[in-house]
Amino acid sequence: MSSNPQTLKFSNSNTHSINCNGRLVDLSTPKIMGILNLTPDSFSDGGKFNNEKSALEHAGKLLKEGAEIIDIGPQSTRPNAEFLRADQEIERIGNVIALIKKEFPEALISLDTFYAETVKFGFNEGIDIINDISGGHYDDKMFDTAAETKLPYILMHVNPSYETMHDKIKFADITLSVNQYFSEKTAELLEKGVNDIILDPGFGFGKTVEDQMKMIDEVEFLGFEKFPLLIGISRKSFIYKPLGKSALDVNEETQKLHLEVLKQGAKILRVHDVAETKKTLMNFLEL
Repeated sequence: MSSNPQTLKFSNSNTHSINCNGRLVDLSTPKIMGILNLTPDSFSDGGKFNNEKSALEHAGKLLKEGAEIIDIGPQSTRPNAEFLRADQEIERIGNVIALIKKEFPEALISLDTFYAETVKFGFNEGIDIINDISGGHYDDKMFDTAAETKLPYILMHVNPSYETMHDKIKFADITLSVNQYFSEKTAELLEKGVNDIILDPGFGFGKTVEDQMKMIDEVEFLGFEKFPLLIGISRKSFIYKPLGKSALDVNEETQKLHLEVLKQGAKILRVHDVAETKKTLMNFLEL
């Protein structure tokens, strides 16, 4: 391993908690975040849940299977996806957030968007967490808006523009590079008053297969002891393409990786297959 543990390793053994609209959520036991795509063009489930009835039904299924967080995505960020403006995202979301909140008041809802305007809409509808894949790069009002809402903010490592988000970069040391990015961005967020930060190393965004496998091996060295770590590897191509399989055909391999990152301190798993991930989580808790 090329990274120096003395400079990179931070304790993940302490209890993390996040304040979601006044509700203190304890992350000492890792949580499952179920993915609810409202998009017609997501790579593995596009068009399945992009109306209110099917979205509500799928949210219920995710919760029943063991998800505690529902991550609502109005815009696909797969390569060559349709680009939406904030007003188009808001139109696509419609009443989905309010309906889920009414039907499942115990559920935590995160909103997957890189627009401050969409966050403001979601906040008024009752979201609990901001999930910004852009790290504030794609909307210069995002950090200020996150501070205004006082919601937990998921900070993801990504290339600095929408157009280059999937451009593969070969890093000299991926773990060092991601940690430097986290250090700079968390300092900026804290200065603005965003205190609940969740770190996402950005699997599937602009990284080689080799670097992503290296990140899996070095999850324990990613991030800082103040902040919980979210891992989103579900149906990512760095898992299935080298095996010559499809995104829907690598559940066994994905669960092995989920167990590996849980052992290294991951606090949230963002997944499509909640039931299988729940089994993995239970196995981990029994270790």
